[in-house]
Amino acid sequence: VTVLSYSSDSIWLSKAADLTRLALKQNSPLLSCDVLTKLSLSLARAQMAESSCNILRTILERGHVLASDVLSLVVMHLVKTEVGTCLASSYLVQACDVTKPDTALFNLVLGSCVRFGFSLRGQELIELMAKVHVVADASSIVIMSCVFEMNGMRDELRKLKEDLVGQVPPQHLRHYRHLFDNLLSLEFKFDDVASAARLVLDLCKSKDLVSGQNLGFDSFFLPVGSHHIKSGLKIQITPKLQQRDSSLGVDTEARFVSYENSKLGITNKTLAKLVYGYKRHGNLPELSKLLVSVGGSKLCAEVIDACVSIGWLEAAHDILDDTDSAGHTMELDTYRKVLFGYYKSNMFRNAEVLLKQMAKAGLITDPPNEMMVLPETECKNAELRALLAEEIKAGEQMKVPNMLYELNSSLHYFCKAKMQGDAVTTYRKIQKMKIFPPTLQSFWIIIDMYSSLGKYREITVVWGDIKRNMASRDLEVTQDLLEKLVVNFLRGGYFERVMEVISYMKEKGMYNDLTMYKNEYLKLHKNLYRNLRASDAVTEAQAQRFEHVKAFRKFVGIV
Repeated sequence: VTVLSYSSDSIWLSKAADLTRLALKQNSPLLSCDVLTKLSLSLARAQMAESSCNILRTILERGHVLASDVLSLVVMHLVKTEVGTCLASSYLVQACDVTKPDTALFNLVLGSCVRFGFSLRGQELIELMAKVHVVADASSIVIMSCVFEMNGMRDELRKLKEDLVGQVPPQHLRHYRHLFDNLLSLEFKFDDVASAARLVLDLCKSKDLVSGQNLGFDSFFLPVGSHHIKSGLKIQITPKLQQRDSSLGVDTEARFVSYENSKLGITNKTLAKLVYGYKRHGNLPELSKLLVSVGGSKLCAEVIDACVSIGWLEAAHDILDDTDSAGHTMELDTYRKVLFGYYKSNMFRNAEVLLKQMAKAGLITDPPNEMMVLPETECKNAELRALLAEEIKAGEQMKVPNMLYELNSSLHYFCKAKMQGDAVTTYRKIQKMKIFPPTLQSFWIIIDMYSSLGKYREITVVWGDIKRNMASRDLEVTQDLLEKLVVNFLRGGYFERVMEVISYMKEKGMYNDLTMYKNEYLKLHKNLYRNLRASDAVTEAQAQRFEHVKAFRKFVGIV
């Protein structure tokens, strides 16, 4: 096994894994922990994730704990793939029963959950960090913010941002822009333009976020779940701690927050969303105030230019008036662009009003001549114009309504507070929304509550809801949600449902962690129907149950 472990050939590594499996099956003491570790690393490096993780589990079952740097190296290779991420996260949960993994290991797995879209699994890992008292560092915080954003957990992200104010070292400001980016994304998802604007103003005053002194590693505790629940889980956060060679695990660039000259700012994407949001809500005066505060007359001119180019002439005129009223006189070119837009659209009355304003402001002396010499100019900020057009188009398409995000937040609070009646009422409200189906988070939250209460029968009802939504509303479920269902049905002994979910996962090409299923079964149902034959069944229901148990045992390899 040692010799084969040095090979980079997957065929020889498979032979080593088979030989190891045979030796372990016979309880052979010949394979030491060092040999198994070396093989696990080689298998992980060759992207043979299942074999590698099975050996890690064997080492753990023997009562051995790998050195953190070695384990992190194995996991680093595992999480390069989707299957490896599923296995690594399951292993991490199992490892927490016997040891306390370090922050770097959690960061690796959490980061890969974000990359592969396993936001539900990521939320479970954050809660696990709190349970085993693992301290979250600067990388953890940003990855957690990504998970919160994917799951629509705005309250949690807001609380994290509030606690970070005055705690961010200047050298980490670029790093933390991802967190502010995620919060801004959620404000837009919730259609809360006013809150998004307040956050933008905070970002433009970056010095208020930065820590005045950079001594020590100040930490605080962040509630996992609603901060209104006093008895809930709390995770220790150390925002100034950045581990060496740490990886964010987040490959995407920030969409809404920029970083330049050691300062945070906003992108054209943010600007487009703000302009569209304020215009849709009919609150352009507030938009004008924001533009003046953030970028003065220069930014106002860019927005007016973009509005003219997409045909929002009256909106451009309103912003022009608001800016002038605030004491920021715009340049003649900006007036001319709005004026040209009016003439081009045959809005002559509006043009006359604007000409009078220009004359009153002393910008022109001969209005009739001004009409003759108007040049047609292109929009200077072409990117802003294009993004604004995208926002208009996106606004016409069906998207998750902000009310659904609000209801999910309420559902999450009620479930974590064990307020079952209120949780069920909120869940039913979500189900009755005809325009858009419940999100994956809606189902995950209610399943998590029932699971914590041991109410597995109720989870079968939720599974029925999920199937109906998949059939009628094109709901797409993820591997982490389905795996959670399998585990809960195993715990409740609903083997028909177990095989139903597994069958669906196989049909969709999703990975089934057979070793985890097998361990869960042996822990709870080791002797179930062990000495019973099909002919011994008394009722039809018992006979069917026997067949489902038999099918499951065969599927996971229990003889």
